[in-house]
Amino acid sequence: MPALPTAAHPQKLYGLDHLRALAILMVMLFHYGGRSFAHPNWVPNGAAFGWTGVDLFFVLSGYLIASQLFAQLKKGHALSLRTFFLKRFFRIIPAYLFVVAIYFCFPFFREKEALPPLWKFLTFTQNFGLYNKDYGTFSHAWSLCVEEHFYFFLPFTILVLQITNRFKNSWWILLFLFLIGFGIRLFCWYQFYAPYVNDANAGAYYGKYIYYPTYNRLDGLLVGVAIAAIHIYKSNFWNKLIKYGNLLLVLGLVVLTGAYFLCESYSEFNTAVFGYPVVALGYGILICGALSPNSVLYKWQSKFTTFIATLSYGTYLTHKGVIHIIQYFAIKLQLSITSNLMLIICFVVCFAAAYLLHILLEKPFMKMRDRVLKKESKAIKVPA
Repeated sequence: MPALPTAAHPQKLYGLDHLRALAILMVMLFHYGGRSFAHPNWVPNGAAFGWTGVDLFFVLSGYLIASQLFAQLKKGHALSLRTFFLKRFFRIIPAYLFVVAIYFCFPFFREKEALPPLWKFLTFTQNFGLYNKDYGTFSHAWSLCVEEHFYFFLPFTILVLQITNRFKNSWWILLFLFLIGFGIRLFCWYQFYAPYVNDANAGAYYGKYIYYPTYNRLDGLLVGVAIAAIHIYKSNFWNKLIKYGNLLLVLGLVVLTGAYFLCESYSEFNTAVFGYPVVALGYGILICGALSPNSVLYKWQSKFTTFIATLSYGTYLTHKGVIHIIQYFAIKLQLSITSNLMLIICFVVCFAAAYLLHILLEKPFMKMRDRVLKKESKAIKVPA
């Protein structure tokens, strides 16, 4: 899930809040229309493109994290791995471990029968070899694995490039990784997935070999890093670009419309090989538009979307388990679980649960993080 606005962006980025809120709503609606939950008839088709909400989160994360690091480097500050990982730890790990504990300690919370082994969640390797037909419970944690891998490798990559004096010309690495993604997914399709295309469980095999592995899902993160690099290091070009904020929003929607028709199903060949980068590009253009002071998204200040955006991480972690519990009790009370009203109830309770998680766990740990970082800063300033 994307990070909150950073020191590199002290102003309130309402445009990104709108997109973060959109992303979590898309993901929730897509999951609600899946096989795990009863739903209104319109949801599966209406939310068919909802799987790309995760890709929007990836682009947001790539931009926010990379821009934070790049801004420090541009100011001449040394890159502190300790500070970076402390920030990531307090932001991500406490809430994540709490939800993992709920899944393992209270089977009633599980939206499906079986969980992958605990060590896969603790090592963030759950997304490798994930066959969700057998181990579909808390399967949405796969995207957190991808992001944790990104958080680990990005700062180390930057340090290596600095040490070798190759940082200024490192744009080719982004381009190389972006292009090689096509080849890796093409290889995975024919080498691993093709034998199961007509299998009754083809969707599960698609997830295992194509959809979940980190090496197949770097497009959104790379687009986000590229946007951050342009923003921080190519300020003249960036300032010219964001003059056309609303036009960028329209262009982003056009690209995403093309992606919608390209990706008729999220498990087809075109989606696997070409769809991910096109989706990432479309959301990247939207983010550029949302960062433009001239755009409607930047100017629109909404407490509702800011509230939803603030709860997006907690909502992402808990929404499947919460929906499962609500529908279980609704059946006991002989209520309709395929109605639009039930959908609304489930979503409202999901956000309520995320709010409790935010108040009782996330905020205290964020305050603890600030105290730790403050002590770190004072220790650095005091001469030995």
